[in-house]
Amino acid sequence: MRVLLVDDHPLFLEGLKNLLLANDIEVVGVANDGITAALKAKELQPDVVLMDVQMPVADGLEGLRRIKLEMPQSKVVMLTVSSDDAYLFEAIKAGAAGYLLKGMAKEPFLDALQSLASGEAPLAPGLAAKVLQEFARREQSRATEVSFPRKAVPLTAKQIEVLTLVAEGMTYKEVGESMNLSLATVKYHMREIMNQLELENRAQLIVYATQSGLTKKEEIK
Repeated sequence: MRVLLVDDHPLFLEGLKNLLLANDIEVVGVANDGITAALKAKELQPDVVLMDVQMPVADGLEGLRRIKLEMPQSKVVMLTVSSDDAYLFEAIKAGAAGYLLKGMAKEPFLDALQSLASGEAPLAPGLAAKVLQEFARREQSRATEVSFPRKAVPLTAKQIEVLTLVAEGMTYKEVGESMNLSLATVKYHMREIMNQLELENRAQLIVYATQSGLTKKEEIK
């Protein structure tokens, strides 16, 4: 995995760089603001951009939007110090591939980062619930309109259970442990669900699950 790091605090930047290098993750470059991040992302073509939200000159949201405009398929994971970050929803809506807390323990942080390779959108504990609540609040507004299939798409009971757990914030690994399934089986179910529902990412899954009432555990049979 080739990573571009973006943060305006030199000590944090150096510490994160050393952490990644110590775990065989290549750091291809660093930047200190959103504009420079977009320029370096275009030049270096990293697999993942790890970017702070609040920075001078141009913040992480500005950098995210610039990167997604130039490279729509790029994976940008936002970093924040607080789970109450006001930018959370806007970053997810703008195409962030994940949102992680700077204060996370080393192992969960690295696991979340590696989950990108499995097609997951890593969210720090507690943040998935906040995204779910915000999407539910805005689901009738144009800000969260998603073009779901016009006809109802029948999902199997197991697919519904997998979708529900993912929408409620579990990682694929946690879903597998909860349902006694292998990681490969969970990934298979998620690919099938995405294809059947014609959805593209976890944010859309959350909207679909909310609108369909699948996040209410008591309704799952």
